Amino acid sequence: MRSVTGAVLKMLLLLSTQNWNRVEAGNSYDCDEPLVSALPRASFSSSSELSSSHGPAFARLNRRDGAGGWSPLVSNKYQWLQIDLGERMEVTAVATQGGYGSSNWVTSYLLMFSDSGRNWKQYRQEDSIWGFSGNANADSVVYYRLQPSIKARFLRFIPLEWNPKGRIGMRMEVFGCAYRSEVVDLDGKSSLLYRFDQKSLSPVKDIISLKFKTVRSDGILLHREGPSGDHITLQLRGGKLFLLINSGEAKLTSIPVLVNLTLGSLLDDQHWHSVLIQRLGKQVNFTVDEHRRHFHAQGEFNYLDLGYEGNVSFSCSQPQSTPVTFLSSRSYLALPGSFEEDEVSATFQFRTWNKAGLLLFSELQLVSGGLLLILNDGKLKLNLYQPGKLPTDITAGAGLNDGQWHSVSLSVKRSHLSVAVDGHVTSAVPSLGPEQVHLGGTYYFGGCPDISFGSKCKSPLGGFQGCMRRISISDKVVDLLSVQQGTFGNFSDLQIDSCGISDRCLPNYCEHGGECSQSWSSFHCNCSNTGYRGATCHNSIYEQSCEAYKHRGNASGFYYIDADGSGPLGPFLLYCNMTETAWTIIQHNGSDLTRVRNTNPGNPYTGVFQYVASMEQLQATLTRAEHCEQDLTYYCKKSRLVSKEDGAPLSWWIGRTNETQTYWGGPLPNSQKCTCGLEGNCIDSQYYCNCDADRNEWTNDTGLLSYKEHLPVTKIVISDTGRPHSEAAYKLGPLLCWGDKLFWNSASFDTEASYLHFPTFHGELSADVSFFFKTTASSGVFLENLGITDFIRIELRSPTVVTFSFDVGNGPFEISVQSPTHFNDNQWHHVRVERNVKEASLQVDQLPPKTQPAPADGHVLLQLNSQLFVGGTATRQRGFLGCIRALQLNGMTLDLEERAQVTPEVQPGCRGHCSSYGKLCRNGGKCRERPSGFLCDCTFSAYTGPFCSNEISAYFESGSSVIYSFQDNYFLSKNSSSHAASFHGDMKLSRETIKFSFRTTRTPSLLLFVSSSYKEYLSVIIAKNGSLQIRYKLNRYQEPDVVNFDFKNMADGQLHHVEINREGGVAFVEIDEDTRRQVHLSSGREFSAVKFLVLGRISEHSDIDQETALAGAQGFTGCLSAVQLSHVAPLKAALHPSHPAPVTVTGHVTESSCVAQAGTDATSRERTHSFADHSGTIDDKEPLANAIKSDSAVIGGLIAVVIFILLCITAIAVRIYQQKRLYKRNEAKRSENVDSAEAVLKSELNIQNAVNENQKEYFF
Repeated sequence: MRSVTGAVLKMLLLLSTQNWNRVEAGNSYDCDEPLVSALPRASFSSSSELSSSHGPAFARLNRRDGAGGWSPLVSNKYQWLQIDLGERMEVTAVATQGGYGSSNWVTSYLLMFSDSGRNWKQYRQEDSIWGFSGNANADSVVYYRLQPSIKARFLRFIPLEWNPKGRIGMRMEVFGCAYRSEVVDLDGKSSLLYRFDQKSLSPVKDIISLKFKTVRSDGILLHREGPSGDHITLQLRGGKLFLLINSGEAKLTSIPVLVNLTLGSLLDDQHWHSVLIQRLGKQVNFTVDEHRRHFHAQGEFNYLDLGYEGNVSFSCSQPQSTPVTFLSSRSYLALPGSFEEDEVSATFQFRTWNKAGLLLFSELQLVSGGLLLILNDGKLKLNLYQPGKLPTDITAGAGLNDGQWHSVSLSVKRSHLSVAVDGHVTSAVPSLGPEQVHLGGTYYFGGCPDISFGSKCKSPLGGFQGCMRRISISDKVVDLLSVQQGTFGNFSDLQIDSCGISDRCLPNYCEHGGECSQSWSSFHCNCSNTGYRGATCHNSIYEQSCEAYKHRGNASGFYYIDADGSGPLGPFLLYCNMTETAWTIIQHNGSDLTRVRNTNPGNPYTGVFQYVASMEQLQATLTRAEHCEQDLTYYCKKSRLVSKEDGAPLSWWIGRTNETQTYWGGPLPNSQKCTCGLEGNCIDSQYYCNCDADRNEWTNDTGLLSYKEHLPVTKIVISDTGRPHSEAAYKLGPLLCWGDKLFWNSASFDTEASYLHFPTFHGELSADVSFFFKTTASSGVFLENLGITDFIRIELRSPTVVTFSFDVGNGPFEISVQSPTHFNDNQWHHVRVERNVKEASLQVDQLPPKTQPAPADGHVLLQLNSQLFVGGTATRQRGFLGCIRALQLNGMTLDLEERAQVTPEVQPGCRGHCSSYGKLCRNGGKCRERPSGFLCDCTFSAYTGPFCSNEISAYFESGSSVIYSFQDNYFLSKNSSSHAASFHGDMKLSRETIKFSFRTTRTPSLLLFVSSSYKEYLSVIIAKNGSLQIRYKLNRYQEPDVVNFDFKNMADGQLHHVEINREGGVAFVEIDEDTRRQVHLSSGREFSAVKFLVLGRISEHSDIDQETALAGAQGFTGCLSAVQLSHVAPLKAALHPSHPAPVTVTGHVTESSCVAQAGTDATSRERTHSFADHSGTIDDKEPLANAIKSDSAVIGGLIAVVIFILLCITAIAVRIYQQKRLYKRNEAKRSENVDSAEAVLKSELNIQNAVNENQKEYFF
């Protein structure tokens, strides 16, 4: 204990003798007796009094003697009324009145308290409210319950504002009860020892309670240890309290089980602070003042007879130090100095959170100039200057804005300057010349007076906000109380005999790991790398599902998902596969095939699957999804799933609920069947699983698990591979989910009186509300929740204005967003509201957000108690007409549809999504409504994909072609637009639109050919010279019209885009979106009976011009993409047929991508998405993807293909030889390498089922 004793804090410990029931009952005892009415006159004092009949003793509540209350001589903010309660009391309430029968009353005031009548501390409400609202007249009583209560002897009321038509006038009462406790005074070298009686201690419940006050920022308050090596230490470091626990389990595990918790701040202020440590079993609560933390302890705690060492007294000493608070940047303290002394010195201590401010200024004597001592970027800078000469600068210290006390000592002697910060001295020789440096006159601490006072004080970085104490000038301690009384120096905007610093980062309002920093008046949250943004890092920057990303128009790729939005769960990375539905793919560590041997029921094998997300994150994702599934494959050879003898499971899997599951496929749990059992096709009809047939050959039970409540699979247990030739293997696929039922959860409000109601919204310190709405009404309330005085309301104030109104006790505020267009356009609009302790904000769609800063030191708690009304108000007036969708409060989605089903005049669901999301359907895709959302119908588009944005391209080898026939009355649409027409044998086509892209290096080439039954045609070719020609022959008796683009060689291997629009005899042609031409055709105005559309080589060359015939004979070699003739897409019909289509493919036409560089293998272009590829910031909402690009030439690609084929042949030959040898060896000697397990297993399966060795298939 000596090492511990040596570091014991110099402090006072208060050992409470209160009954434990009082602690546990939360102060639910009788403690509200009036304490002032019976006090003697000597117990009252004040800063001044207007007259003897206005003295402080007349300030008792409801008394009319004297002038009917206390009034000071002058009414300003430096007046105070003080009460001495005679001993320390617990004060639970205060009440105030104005002066009887007068116009004198106080409208707001501060309440200070102290044990000694010195070093006052300000009482705060809600950790931020400094002042109390006072009276509105002379006679009414305003009563405040103090939570928490005050334990003190002295109280001081400081008026801040008063009736402007009168003066300060006050009567008051305080309520409470006696508070007695034993104290011990420790001097830093002493200790108090206490040995517990083990028999009197509960092994389950343990409570340590104490109060302390100190001026030291470091030291040990309590240390307790037991015989097992466990110990608890309560230590003060830097004014913060640390609880260190080392569990007795450390010896068993050889690894110490350490707990290190930090609470509190600025605890070295010489005021009482309470500490409570409660243990119930393994659960421990650690409380300092009003701040609490919970944790789960490991191990058991043992205990240490009363005695003490060193200088211990059982009384309470009161070390006096008079601090002063500089409340604002206009504060200053001006103190007189001595003139023309040979040596001048000044010392003081300060504490602040601000990085900059003036600490001290003094004017030079004999010569003009001055001495500046400033705080700049947390460092102390001494500047001695004289006009026309180089200044002398000294910089000392760093990080001095940490809220701790720092000592400063300044010495000026003849021509020598030195400054010491916390004992570290820095000195310099002034460069002002031979004159000695003389200070004197006035010393300005913390700031400068207004220039009208005639002072030469300069403050380049503004005034100082913080506390100072122990100020001395020329080794003479300054009596700040005489300054307060006006007998020495002068000041402005100071609070003397009190340090009003507070830690604005305690509690820490920065959420989701945001870092809190602070100044004197505010705090700031650094949200970098958290995945959240906003004033308190509350709002997630990521979407909550792949479905939400999809409806922002995003493509497949890796995305961060934050399933609970602003809730406590963090974001995680997964893959979104954007198809007609958005598939969510969540990987784990068990995707490889794993083989299992030598297990039995007494020694089973357990495979554990670790996912890329926590179980809480997975559960939130599953809850949002409409459907989830996971593929589980179990390979077996003489390895059963169920025992034949008693039906007990021999192998099973465990899901999210941590329960044993014995079904191996399907959506229905507890069936104890595999997929073959459900489908009735097991290899042995006696059993419900293939593996239960117990055959000495490989088989499998593969199941698709889709019961969401049991997913994902977290473990698999196998216990029947201990018999000869018995073996098993398993493979688990990723967790797959699609849809987001909460994203489309909606309700329709039919009348202004209709609404949905939900439980009270609890967002006391931080609240966010987001939703989509659409309406044709001009106004209406979206949401309302009321309290006694507090409320929140979001409404459509007018067709162009959305308003957020709220009150948290500081008066009502409104924030409005005005749009240049109307919101009541029956399209979906998104609203997001956030309110926290720093600000409130409102954003609608992509309009600039509006914010409203919270008032400084105002109320911060939003206290609501009514039901939450959605779509209306409690008065059933000004209700909303329209639809509300995806309503979320603090990341939790309200189920509007479920509540709407049982609410009259409100309908579940809302149709009409295409009016808002239809623009996502591109390239001719049509938006189709769905019950939940919409889909893009790409039937008449040359593109595919969820938004008809994936081009369909094909690589044509030499001599290949695609022929689309119109002879079977395939038509586009009889009711289509002007660009559509029906195609059949005798139809005349007066207009068409043709679009396609191509890439080639061959000339001549035929890109597209459209023919009719009457020898009319259209050809698009690349001539021998590389020019692009469009040849229209709309009359078989005339020569074709030729449109020639010879401005460049179009067979340059680059991708080119062609669009042709013909209306009768006028054709509009666009090449590469930058070359446009209008042509009047002379050959005719319409096609008669369109017959074929040909891409590539044409076999019949009769009745066509020579250039077209030459190009048609050569055909096309290269890539064609997104080919479309009005609503006919021939490549799509050939490569992605959704129904039988009149398409003929000749030669080798393979799906490819024309975006790839020339010569690249047609199948090589694939978008790959990797976390390592992410080069943007964490705020990006684009997929973490970089497309793989290749610059290989044609010859390089061909060589690579040949080499690859040779390597494959070699690898297959080697693999066959290895597999033959492996199969002939003893199975126990087989490779158990995880990477080759699936290959070996599948090879064995092929070997056992092969009839001929040449029919074997090998996996490598």
